[in-house]
Amino acid sequence: MARYILLSTLTEDGRKTIKNKPDRIKEVNIEVESYGVKVIEQYAVLGPYDFVTIVDAPDNEAIFKMSIELGSRGTVKITSMPAATIDEFVSTLKA
Repeated sequence: MARYILLSTLTEDGRKTIKNKPDRIKEVNIEVESYGVKVIEQYAVLGPYDFVTIVDAPDNEAIFKMSIELGSRGTVKITSMPAATIDEFVSTLKA
């Protein structure tokens, strides 16, 4: 499994949904798993993004599918980035 960082921004519709039903965030996290993507950690943040989510996924294709499916609802925009631990990064440089 590969690690990814997802930066999410709610749309106006997304903000309305979360305001009226805050637990929807956890429901979506369960849906994310149906795409083979496991939520490791999630944070609500201030600034240009509303959430930072760390996930594990089998490949880029799983992230593509999850991002398109969730984004097509019109409630969230997702920026995804593959990530590596510092140890993995250093090991790659030494190889």
